[in-house]
Amino acid sequence: MAEDVCVGPYSVIGPGVRIDSGTEIAPHVVIEGPTIIGKNCRFFPFASIGQIPQDLKFHGERSELIIGDDNVFREFVTFHRGTQGGGKKTIVGHNNFFMAYTHVAHDCTIGSHVIMANAATLAGHVTVEDYSLVGAFSGIHQFCRVGEYGFVGGYSVITKDVLPYSKTVGNRAHCYGMNSIGLRRRGFNDQKLSVIKHAFRLLLQSKLNTRQALERISEEVPQIEEITYLLDFIRSSTRGIIK
Repeated sequence: MAEDVCVGPYSVIGPGVRIDSGTEIAPHVVIEGPTIIGKNCRFFPFASIGQIPQDLKFHGERSELIIGDDNVFREFVTFHRGTQGGGKKTIVGHNNFFMAYTHVAHDCTIGSHVIMANAATLAGHVTVEDYSLVGAFSGIHQFCRVGEYGFVGGYSVITKDVLPYSKTVGNRAHCYGMNSIGLRRRGFNDQKLSVIKHAFRLLLQSKLNTRQALERISEEVPQIEEITYLLDFIRSSTRGIIK
């Protein structure tokens, strides 16, 4: 533990926990290891970090929770270590904000600049990519992915992959097109927004099946970086995508 780490009263830091400089731990936080925590993170009261997974296949194997820099963990969040079947690691990137009661299960991978609102829940083996937002009380099924800049509305039930740049909401969820407001806030210019919007029209409004839509996007839409990533994301999906 770095010398300047601040630990509040009644907090418990177990063996095998490494905490880097500038991190603040409020009272009544529990952190178990093996867990690695980066710089300048903040843990609010009653956060439970690095506990063993809620998985009946877990039999005490050594697994880790790895957390990057500048993350905020609000009250009553729960983050669990990995399992043998998922690579033994739960991984969290940098500059993320986890609101109260959020849950991240075993073997999840979270990128950077992600926001999870109150009581948002990730089952095991979920991937949430950079700049995504998961709304309050939403649940994401095992092995699903949320693409970069994806927006999941509150109270949604996600059982397939959430498209990058999309607005996806509901129980069961539907995709309502490009997340234009969120992308503008992140600095996307009009030219990029127009190209992405064209791709979403072909995917969602053209009455083409997914394979046909991908072919049309490859032929008609300028192949900027965001479109290449969108196509790769869809082609690599194992659970299918939400349309």
